[in-house]
Amino acid sequence: MTEPADQTAFRGALGRFASGVTIVSTVLDGIDHAMTASAFTSVSLDPPRVLVCSKRTSRFHEAVLESGIWGVSILSDRGRAASAWFAHRGRPLEGQFDQIPHHRGALGVPLLDASLAWLECRTIGAHDSGTHTILVGEVTWAAVQDDDDDPLLYFRSHYGTIVRSPESEKTVYESGDV
Repeated sequence: MTEPADQTAFRGALGRFASGVTIVSTVLDGIDHAMTASAFTSVSLDPPRVLVCSKRTSRFHEAVLESGIWGVSILSDRGRAASAWFAHRGRPLEGQFDQIPHHRGALGVPLLDASLAWLECRTIGAHDSGTHTILVGEVTWAAVQDDDDDPLLYFRSHYGTIVRSPESEKTVYESGDV
């Protein structure tokens, strides 16, 4: 049996993977819960499924497991302050959305206005893995917002956005530079 990777090297390697930033939210007994997550990805287009990883010791974790529903706000660059707020441990649970512009989805979960897109999900799987639970959700609703096109990115503990290249995956492939 091999030994696990060195924790410092592992964290350093993961920090060099640029990711988008999301706010994952749920509502349980009339109380909103949310967390900032970069551990989010699509799982399947047909049927539409996504996953997010939730730390098992967070108060969000128990709420989302019990409610069985959650929303994903894929943040635009305008969502930096909200991302930092929902990543802050120990923030008050009551009223945590009071200063954050948001709206409610069909499932009643809060969705942040400073987003490029929104999803609503019903949990179809929860898989324990180390310190986290992998939540798999069936997407019941999705929408995009076309007025903003600057994603919020996270890289080496810093926020950023993209600088667009005139090349796309198609132009690089077609040019033979692969």
